[in-house]
Amino acid sequence: MKLNYKSFGNGPPIIIVHGLFGMLDNWITIARKFENDYTVYLVDQRNHGKSGRSDVFNYQAMSDDLLEFMDTNNIQTSHLIGHSMGGKTIMQFAFDYPERVNKLVVADIGPVQYENKHEMIINAMLSIDFSQQKSRQDVEELLSKTIKSKRLLQFLMKNLYWKDKNNLGWKTNMEAVLENMEKIGEAIASDKPYMGPALFVRGGRSDYVTLKEMHQIKMQFPIAEIKTINGATHWLHYDKPDDFFALVSDFLRLV
Repeated sequence: MKLNYKSFGNGPPIIIVHGLFGMLDNWITIARKFENDYTVYLVDQRNHGKSGRSDVFNYQAMSDDLLEFMDTNNIQTSHLIGHSMGGKTIMQFAFDYPERVNKLVVADIGPVQYENKHEMIINAMLSIDFSQQKSRQDVEELLSKTIKSKRLLQFLMKNLYWKDKNNLGWKTNMEAVLENMEKIGEAIASDKPYMGPALFVRGGRSDYVTLKEMHQIKMQFPIAEIKTINGATHWLHYDKPDDFFALVSDFLRLV
């Protein structure tokens, strides 16, 4: 599938892959920090942002989308940064096409299977009746009854857009998300470990990468570094963008 993207800067390529309910625009702040030294490509994954929609929604398909993107844009090798679902996408890509990866940076996710942590969010978003809710304020007020975190609410509201001058909608294909939640939670596995340089960055206030996940990371990515950003939640690039940039840029500069 052809992916929508934006690019910034000049230099060696970095491709940044967002997480579930996200889009490339969520990463512009980080991209701007890298653009003096790198060409940064931000992509919308399938069923997100302005990329195409499909009933097929799994990590093999998303890995192949990334390969098609690189081939189409004449990117032979690249650094890859992925958050959450995007982190699993680039892990799958590293197993599938290790020769196309320079360095791998995975933000707050492990290669393990996760239970559905997004049921509340999905139900809240799907409960919005856009035939009745005709303003962004109305939608935000309804979502706030369920979603108490202001940070999470602001993140989800970026998903809202005007389909036409009278009707709002979600940029994320919520039907595909609902139908494929088990696949989104699936573990990423391979017959052999990925032996390239990798950095896993976890949020100190997140429960996505615990000792269990760290053990599995070391099994599948033997030379990976694991770093923690204290005080950051799962959305660590929002909470601590300067800390995240510093860790990643230092890792990418290492020879």
